[in-house]
Amino acid sequence: MNQISLYNSLTRVKQVFAPIDAAHVKLYACGPTVYSYAHIGNARMAVVFDLLVRLLRDIYPRVTYVSNITDVDDKIMAASLETGEAINVITQKYERIYNQDMAALNVLSPDVQPRATEHIAEMIKICEALIERGHAYAAEGHVLFHVPSFENYGALSGRSRDDQIAGARVEIAPFKRDAADFVLWKPSSDSQVGWDSPWGRGRPGWHIECSAMAEKHLGLPFDIHGGGADLKFPHHENEIAQSCCAHGHTDDISAFAKFWVHNGFLTVAGEKMSKSLGNFTTVHELLDRGIKGEVIRFVLLSGHYRAPLDWSDDAVHAAQKNLDRFYAVLHELKDVTVAPMRPAISILSALYDDLNTPKAYAELNALAARARSEKTAALKGEFIASLQIMGFGLDEPALWLGYGDDARIDDLIAERATAKANKDFKRSDEIRDQLLSEGIIIEDNKAGTIWRRG
Repeated sequence: MNQISLYNSLTRVKQVFAPIDAAHVKLYACGPTVYSYAHIGNARMAVVFDLLVRLLRDIYPRVTYVSNITDVDDKIMAASLETGEAINVITQKYERIYNQDMAALNVLSPDVQPRATEHIAEMIKICEALIERGHAYAAEGHVLFHVPSFENYGALSGRSRDDQIAGARVEIAPFKRDAADFVLWKPSSDSQVGWDSPWGRGRPGWHIECSAMAEKHLGLPFDIHGGGADLKFPHHENEIAQSCCAHGHTDDISAFAKFWVHNGFLTVAGEKMSKSLGNFTTVHELLDRGIKGEVIRFVLLSGHYRAPLDWSDDAVHAAQKNLDRFYAVLHELKDVTVAPMRPAISILSALYDDLNTPKAYAELNALAARARSEKTAALKGEFIASLQIMGFGLDEPALWLGYGDDARIDDLIAERATAKANKDFKRSDEIRDQLLSEGIIIEDNKAGTIWRRG
């Protein structure tokens, strides 16, 4: 069987991926907090995991992919106060927009997309189990995880105790037994969203949400967990602590998830993209500017997923040119019968090696050149299958390239041809310039003249 090698953040080495059950692979990735538009860094996670899921489904008979929606959070509550809109109105709006934007990037919908607010009972159950086992305690309406109770805390991130406290931006509260202890449940005032619990009316802390949703929909342990590198600490570290300790697996940090996969940051001019720095771009804005979803996807996969990726207009232009070239090959081969084929071995080999997309892109370019030159059904089929496993080539080539059907433009093209035949080059140039001013690109070839929208 084909094998994928993945860098496991838990062991800090690249390992051959061996699923717990080869008949059913299970993975979870942390999804968005829906209070605003998703920035392009959020999309990198979605695209990377979409590629991984496509690859796993090419090998294994059944794959279940879960990616959650966080719809209860202090940022959502702040947005509600600022806008005057009800929390559920805000979360439903931005959940819908997020899914639409990801679909534009050819990101397949997760098999399960659970919402945090639908799993409060499961979160309370985990809190109760942690208290019973001595890993958590109740204090002033809060439930807190007691970090010193778990000797393996920090194993994922490799952080020292001082780094843990600094990195978590902990709140110094008099009811904490230890400065590193983190909130599992917190009280809600009458004006805040909340649910009844054994500790009073309140709401969950952020970290407990994913532990509850992953366990409910995938069971423990499952194969792969991941998300952006910024989630490794404290979010993913806390998930491991909660889930392992709730089930008595304090000596096995892989008892929650066997593999941890993290994608790198997105940067702008070498600086991390973030809302706090004001240098972020949203997917919605890019799509509204007319940048195609596949172009955005191409940029997001242009660097190795674990490395930082610099977002720039130059990268967008380069991606557009690459995809235009691929679609031009498909358009040239439109009359060639296509043979059902598997993706090229060279491209699969690159992807099997820890999702080496830069190498896969190089192999795609080589395959495109061969398909254009040899024009065989097998090469066309192999090229299409290779594009599709990476989430490309799903548009109609003529539509992508802008070839259209417009009687007025066809008449002008015919008039230009007549003018050229009559050596009326002045009129011929006038028509060419008029069409160019309208964004129409003219292509003269042996068969005549065709046009497309630029």
